[in-house]
Amino acid sequence: MSKYTLAIHGGAGTILKKNITAEQGLLYKKGLEEALEAGFAVLDKKGSALDAVRIAVMTLEDNIFFNAGRGSVFTHEGLHEMDAAIMDGEKLRAGAVAGVRNIRNPIELAYEIMKNSNHVFLSGEGANAFAEEHGIKKETDEYFFSQSRYDQLMKIKNSDEAALDHNIQTEKKLGTVGAVARDMEGNLAAATSTGGMTNKKFGRIGDSPLIGCGTYANNKTCAISCTGHGEPFIIAVAAYDVSCLMEYKGLSLTEAMDLVVNDKLVKLEGEGGIIGVDGQGNAALFFNCEGMYRGYRNSEGVHEIAIYK
Repeated sequence: MSKYTLAIHGGAGTILKKNITAEQGLLYKKGLEEALEAGFAVLDKKGSALDAVRIAVMTLEDNIFFNAGRGSVFTHEGLHEMDAAIMDGEKLRAGAVAGVRNIRNPIELAYEIMKNSNHVFLSGEGANAFAEEHGIKKETDEYFFSQSRYDQLMKIKNSDEAALDHNIQTEKKLGTVGAVARDMEGNLAAATSTGGMTNKKFGRIGDSPLIGCGTYANNKTCAISCTGHGEPFIIAVAAYDVSCLMEYKGLSLTEAMDLVVNDKLVKLEGEGGIIGVDGQGNAALFFNCEGMYRGYRNSEGVHEIAIYK
């Protein structure tokens, strides 16, 4: 039987053990485990990599501890503007959204755009209108409210600073979420979803919904999902760079990710991490910061959840 694998992340950055209580650590790991279990169950039942990453990310979006979907951080105006992308490595199809509001699962909307439109990327009011037409589930503002997220905004609202949620010195919570998978048929897929940065202004968009920057999948090489400070990941075209290094230089997944995360991104002051899976079902999870909420599981019995280095 062909090896199948799922890897997930829930954000990367200045994640220090001293700032997270034992109870919080257990809650975060529980959330990662639930997402890993939900996505892997799809693969176990001969489902597609595409469905596995979609379900895994939806599970994380529904968890208020993660900066995506329900747990999204506040913009400067006190709103929730969410981004997401999904890509099918078999047919090189993709769907993405940016700046959407009140969408329960932005990854579902990205998936719907990929499956049932002639477009790849929709944003703002247009994306919300498309969601309305296609029956994507919506929620009120109250659904997305978290006191700790609001406290984070108040802490820096009067500054010009925008921050990764787990880098603000308040209660430590998680960041961007993502998943990558290889299914029994050998197909790859990637998905990423985020609430962005606390106190972001001017409709700022990070790398998560940008195909090739924060999300990419190609059966020839790998499936990639990124997390961290989005601007350097955009400049580096980080996700696609991993694929290019594999396709054109013959590097392995591990070699390519190591070069991008620990060399190219570091030179751009890009703090964060990348998860990936290759065509043989090998997973790699790299980060150049204090921690990354992560986990992976494969059909050979490997099953790991971790936070710190």
